[in-house]
Amino acid sequence: MKVLKSILKFYINSSIHVALSVYSLVQMTNFMFHIPEDKPIANFAFFGTIVGYNFVKYDSFARTHKIKIRHSLKLIVLFSVFSFLAVGFYFFQLQRITQIISIGVLSLTLLYTLPFFPNRKNARNWAGVKIYIVSLCWVGVTLVLPILDAGIAITSDFYLKSVQRFILVFVLILIFEIIDLANDDPHLKTVPQQIGVKKTKNLGYLLLIIFCVLELFNSNFKYNIVHLVLMIIIATITALFLAFANEKRSKYYTSFWTESIPIVWWLLVVFL
Repeated sequence: MKVLKSILKFYINSSIHVALSVYSLVQMTNFMFHIPEDKPIANFAFFGTIVGYNFVKYDSFARTHKIKIRHSLKLIVLFSVFSFLAVGFYFFQLQRITQIISIGVLSLTLLYTLPFFPNRKNARNWAGVKIYIVSLCWVGVTLVLPILDAGIAITSDFYLKSVQRFILVFVLILIFEIIDLANDDPHLKTVPQQIGVKKTKNLGYLLLIIFCVLELFNSNFKYNIVHLVLMIIIATITALFLAFANEKRSKYYTSFWTESIPIVWWLLVVFL
């Protein structure tokens, strides 16, 4: 049991689980736009997420707790280095436009982590901004990059799916913000801090309804009834996680279960 717990802890702390969520959403984009699954973009997104998230999570810690980093996080650092090499390998298999946009997403991630401007905190600590930056990054990696790399024309369906993807990620982050309410710096001005938990949940429910209703405007809607049903199922699961979210929940409520929702969505498409 102790070994299994250690494996689970490494699986989550090394960002493998969140990377699988990103990978799943890339595969959902492939499914929605009929993109061949052998494209390298999914692997690029998977390993890029590991590198990006580990950098965001451990950068400041590494600079202030160097001794502890060498002992407790050595394996994660080594795994991140391997992932960085994998990112480089898959990067050079992407189309030129995809490479350029991916650098833009990387720049946004660095802005989120590092204080580029004198006497200013990084974007992660800008009041009320975090949730929008993270949501945009997820839309960029899981939808924009696969579309560009496959050379698919930008149509109304692209914008529709971008809004839906933003909404889903936004609501998932709301769950995180509710769970972290007691520990978050009040100056962050997260959504629950600004409007309260009850209104945050109501906002999430409303957004999930919009998430589903938007599918009715898909140009291929009449051919994708099954997919609409799956979206309603995922929206319902997300709503339930939102409904039962509170400050007393275990960290695994978000870091494992909530982040599993995109994985469940993809698996439903694969096996149904």
